[in-house]
Amino acid sequence: MPKDPVERFLAALDPDHRESIGAKPREEQEQLAAAWERELEADDELDTLDELSPPAAEAEAARRVLDRGTG
Repeated sequence: MPKDPVERFLAALDPDHRESIGAKPREEQEQLAAAWERELEADDELDTLDELSPPAAEAEAARRVLDRGTG
């Protein structure tokens, strides 16, 4: 698993979003990755999902961040 938060965030995205977010400036990617990490840490539902399927929890957190337009 990649150690870089941006790489981990991009890996959690679906292919279409991965491509569009990957084309954004690094600073914006870092902001989105930070929001994604906060989402993973803060949401208890994701903690439960993470126990069952870490990739599913990461994908759900990524979807939420993009839906909110958090940066």
